Amino acid sequence: MELPKRYLRAGQRFAGRAENAARKAAMPLRSYGFPYRAPNVPKGIEVPEEPSKLGADYDTEWARRPLARAARGVITEGPLRLLVTGVAMPEVTGLDRLESLTKLDEPPPVIFAPNHHSHLDTGLMISSIPRCWRRELVAAAAADYFFDSHWKAAMAALTLNAVPIDREVTSRKSSDMFRDLIADGHSLLIYPEGGRSPDGWGQEFKGGAAYLSARTGAPVVPVFIDGTGAIYGKGMKRPKPGRTKVVFGAPLRQADDENTRRFNSRIEAAVTRLGDEALTDYWTATKRAAKGTNPALTGPEYNGWRRQWELGERRKLGAAGLRRRQKRVWPDLG
Repeated sequence: MELPKRYLRAGQRFAGRAENAARKAAMPLRSYGFPYRAPNVPKGIEVPEEPSKLGADYDTEWARRPLARAARGVITEGPLRLLVTGVAMPEVTGLDRLESLTKLDEPPPVIFAPNHHSHLDTGLMISSIPRCWRRELVAAAAADYFFDSHWKAAMAALTLNAVPIDREVTSRKSSDMFRDLIADGHSLLIYPEGGRSPDGWGQEFKGGAAYLSARTGAPVVPVFIDGTGAIYGKGMKRPKPGRTKVVFGAPLRQADDENTRRFNSRIEAAVTRLGDEALTDYWTATKRAAKGTNPALTGPEYNGWRRQWELGERRKLGAAGLRRRQKRVWPDLG
């Protein structure tokens, strides 16, 4: 049934009045300019892009202020330690090699340089490092992974005291930042491999730790972490609880006649020796180190299934990760 014309005219009048009322209400807003709304840009003018506040440019200074430090202390000694203990069950050895520094009235800042197989490594290191360095520890994290979004960057900075670093090359900006942090009494956790192992074997060391040590005078503490790759290695969707082992080595300093490249090679050799010690014993690893025959962290040169098989045989030598490893069962061909 069609509506009478008088109802249609009444509806049109009502709609017109509502539109006029909305225009009048919006009139005062037109007088408000910057900063309440974006400024007008003249035609032909190119507005420069705002500088990035993520990645290597993310500012983490707020995470080292008193309130954030207090919150991080609660997280470190509470949920983080419980998580590491429940998932990784770490065994920590070699702390006696650091007594020359820990027994000082004021232990100097140091640079911890472990191998890197898992996202668990940072939490495991924070829980294992002696208390005298733990509170002021700064972790170098990949800028393109941990600082690519605001929420992820804030979480990494608050919980791990992480700072962004370019994993491919140590820029002048990053170098100056780490120098200032060490000068302020912060110790540094940096992974010389630059990233997690893609296949369970180690990677060649980059020179970041050696360069920063040479520039700041802070000693490098080599560390070997065993077992985290079997628990939560790269590509795994969820962690599989197991056992881990953290072996600390004696602090290293650059010699007067030693350049950064040679010092980096010496750091890698020290971590390699600790890896041999983790799977055998101190005396065996020391004898092999004297002969230069410690098994390389990077594994055998051949590729494919033989490399993975060799990795499984290597893991059998140690206790780390044994709880979740399955035994190989050969098919019955008889």
